[in-house]
Amino acid sequence: MLIPLLTRFLRNYRGPLLGVLVFQLVATGAALYLPSLNADLIDKGVTQGDTGYIMTAGGRMLAVTLVQIVCSIGSVYFGARAAMGFGRDVRDALVARVGAFSAREIGQFGAPSLITRNTNDVQQVQMLVVMSCTILVMAPIMCIGGIVMAIRQDAGLALVLAVTVPVLAIAMAVVIAKMIPAFRQMQQRIDGVNRVLREQITGIRVVRAFVREPLEHRRFDAANDALTDTALRVGRLSALMFPTVMGIANVTSVAVIWFGGHRIDTGSMQVGALTAMLAYIMQILMSVMMASFIAMMAPRAAVCADRIGEVLGAVPTVAQPDDAVRTLDAPGVVEFRGAEFKFPGADQPVLRDITFRAEPGKTTAIVGGTGAGKTTLINLVPRLMDVTAGAVLVSHTDVRRLDLDLLRAGIGLVPQRPYLFSGTVASNLRYGDPDATDEHLWHALEVAQAADFVRRMPEGLDTPIAQGGTTVSGGQRQRLAIARALVRRPSIYLFDDSFSALDLATDARLRAALAPETRDATVIVVAQRVSTIVDAEQIVVLEDGEIVGKGTHRELLDTCPCYVEIVESQRSVQEVS
Repeated sequence: MLIPLLTRFLRNYRGPLLGVLVFQLVATGAALYLPSLNADLIDKGVTQGDTGYIMTAGGRMLAVTLVQIVCSIGSVYFGARAAMGFGRDVRDALVARVGAFSAREIGQFGAPSLITRNTNDVQQVQMLVVMSCTILVMAPIMCIGGIVMAIRQDAGLALVLAVTVPVLAIAMAVVIAKMIPAFRQMQQRIDGVNRVLREQITGIRVVRAFVREPLEHRRFDAANDALTDTALRVGRLSALMFPTVMGIANVTSVAVIWFGGHRIDTGSMQVGALTAMLAYIMQILMSVMMASFIAMMAPRAAVCADRIGEVLGAVPTVAQPDDAVRTLDAPGVVEFRGAEFKFPGADQPVLRDITFRAEPGKTTAIVGGTGAGKTTLINLVPRLMDVTAGAVLVSHTDVRRLDLDLLRAGIGLVPQRPYLFSGTVASNLRYGDPDATDEHLWHALEVAQAADFVRRMPEGLDTPIAQGGTTVSGGQRQRLAIARALVRRPSIYLFDDSFSALDLATDARLRAALAPETRDATVIVVAQRVSTIVDAEQIVVLEDGEIVGKGTHRELLDTCPCYVEIVESQRSVQEVS
């Protein structure tokens, strides 16, 4: 997956990559030319005592060095631009893909793993691109060029390379082969640490309330120790590489000096040529070492690329239809026709044969016990997940044929667990309508029974809100989420147990204020309290994923034992009626 990923996202940076190649070619050529100049300086200047030649050769060496420096800077500049752009594009693609995921794909990968893939994994591949632009391009040029230049200096002595280069390559290959599974395991261990840490931060109040800090410390220590052990194993393998390279390089240098000394003694070679040979030998071996360094990074980057590719290659189960319907005939009408939903791998469906109709100007309530499938049913309307059988229709059109933006633009969803984003009260409310005025926001807050506590906040609408809404209470968070839906002014309102954190008096005032605001809209309410939905025009009773009752409150009291049981569990039938 690494090569396809690089090919896909680097094709937009052909210009910078060409600049890297040109600059590296010139810089490496200059580096290879310097030992030859140094050999001439020694053989023709130092040994002959020719000061003029020494000055001339030294000037050429300075000029070549200057060219090498400038080209190296240019290569790093263009390489960095290409690598940073690559990382940005990959992250953008990942966020776009995750944004298209349904609840099924989110659950399949898990939030901690998706975060790691978009941060650490991308960083590893991006680092490989940076190092490839600055080192990998140079390594083969220097290796091949060094061998050619070494042969030009002394073909016989260059035969030493025929032994040392293969030995070095085999040693590196053995170490790298052992590192690949360790790198794969390391990324999984990072996922584990992220998962545990995320759970502990999110559930810190539960942890403290149950005095489970020691247990959570042990959980984190276990995940952290597993990551540390894997990192140490990788580190030990990495530590073998450089001593191996340096050991082979030093043995090669000794061999060159030994055999070169004999050749100088017999007059077959000059001192300057031996000096140049040593320089070329070191350049060749250093290029192999640099290539090995990249090869050491490549396995981890390949693992990360596979993980990135899994996300980019995942096909969302909820996708934009090719021939999407972009007009609504009867806004607000919601209909379920034999709808069924089954989670992947589950033995039984969560919902079975769900059939009912919700119309504008009427409130449809969904009640049932825990696990009856109420939230799942609500999530089918905006296509947060798709039915596995039957159909859900909005405006007489199957939602799977509707344009996703059009469908969701007409829905105001207040989820079971309301979520507020980091920002201000105003920025969270304008999530429903970015162009909403302050007057519109205050009106929505009044209806949602949230205006009073917002006015008491230090900065009113500009009061900061922490991520997740942790700076406000559960009831305040619910009312702000309701206000956010009201700001949108949709044709369909979906309230998923959105009044559970409110006291009875606030609940009653909120429902009374909502009635004129939602007069022309379809309202579907999931509720636990019977008092919340007692006035609904239609109540749908779910039990084990099936509809066991449908009608008004009074009709269900006479016809649905399950509904009567729910009512009696809260208060007597006489009191409710």
